[in-house]
Amino acid sequence: MKNIITFITVLLFPLSAAAHVGVSGGFEAGFSHPVLGLDHLLAMVSVGIISAQMGGKAIWTIPATFVLVMALGGALGMVDIGLFAVEIGIALSVVALGLTIATNAKIYPVAIYVFVALFAIFHGYAHGQEIPALATSWAYIVGFMIGTAALHLAGVAIGYFSRTIVKGETLLRYAGAMVAGIGLHILLGIAGI
Repeated sequence: MKNIITFITVLLFPLSAAAHVGVSGGFEAGFSHPVLGLDHLLAMVSVGIISAQMGGKAIWTIPATFVLVMALGGALGMVDIGLFAVEIGIALSVVALGLTIATNAKIYPVAIYVFVALFAIFHGYAHGQEIPALATSWAYIVGFMIGTAALHLAGVAIGYFSRTIVKGETLLRYAGAMVAGIGLHILLGIAGI
């Protein structure tokens, strides 16, 4: 019942879960940004799940690609290059990553790497925009990178263990569709629709 209430709350109030408001501090704030922001949380866990669905070396290369490119995005955010539609890019990442899970990652692998890297820029940029206001920016950077990697590992575990339960892969694909739906709802909320 608690999960149903949480799900309904997220559907009704998606922007209240955004992680880009009023965060300050060092490592803890950096770590909590991807963990406590619903949009980041769903995207990061989804990246891990997709890497598990792809299997092989993708289990570590997809998350590593995301974290490294996210760091680049963070640097771009720190210098504020003027990237526009950051929140839209983040919401689109939730939609696209959810759909990728729903298709069991049966998309051309290079395309997955490209859009994972593209979306990592937006997620990193959002993190980087907060860094200049912080007194301990390096601790914040380390925090958001470790928080992101931890969520990727959680996604890998979810993807891996879904194979061990009856109809687990099917349930995971339905969960991917739900993630995409939540991403669409966040996107519509940003657009004011």
